[in-house]
Amino acid sequence: MKQPGNRRYHWPPAGFVKLFIPEMSKVKYSILKYGRPELRKKARRVGTVTPEIRKLAEEMLRAMRAANGLGLAAQQIGRTENMCVIDIPPGAEEARGGNADALPEMPLILINPEIVHEEGVQVGQEGCLSFPEIYVNVRRAERVRVRHMDLQGTERETEGTGLLARAIQHELDHLRGVLLCDRMTLAQKVSVAGRLKRLRRESALDDGSARIR
Repeated sequence: MKQPGNRRYHWPPAGFVKLFIPEMSKVKYSILKYGRPELRKKARRVGTVTPEIRKLAEEMLRAMRAANGLGLAAQQIGRTENMCVIDIPPGAEEARGGNADALPEMPLILINPEIVHEEGVQVGQEGCLSFPEIYVNVRRAERVRVRHMDLQGTERETEGTGLLARAIQHELDHLRGVLLCDRMTLAQKVSVAGRLKRLRRESALDDGSARIR
């Protein structure tokens, strides 16, 4: 998920890149764009949290932060593990009128996530790293509770409201092969048809590798 560009809060905040984003040469994975078939694959359950899974989470965070994102699912880098990463800075929640104190500790690593409760409704702009420069209003639950494993392999539940709830729902869509365009109305699809066509064309010209060699 990507923070909409017209929010009052600018992502990333000043100093964030220097402190947290490694040099591009250290980013192992590039992010797949709309049109790549990998984005439609459903995630496979992670049986055990191994060192390889922890390393993958680290690489996903690197790729997400290098692209100025708020969340990233494994399919977006060509993997099929049932996991996603989310990192919402307090300023992003405050900019939309939310309560930053309600955010759990970030970054959030969700392995085998499943929404077990949702309530309320929110409608707001949503962007996606796989759909650059496209933002549309999407209807989501205002509050969700998600059951998942953490990097220690412990089963836990995490609650989110507002922007975090939106990010969780967005990333879990990816894990089921559901994309931002699937959440668009017919009118929204027509308004961004040219950009979607361009992304499909660019993806068709891609060499098929999600990795930066």
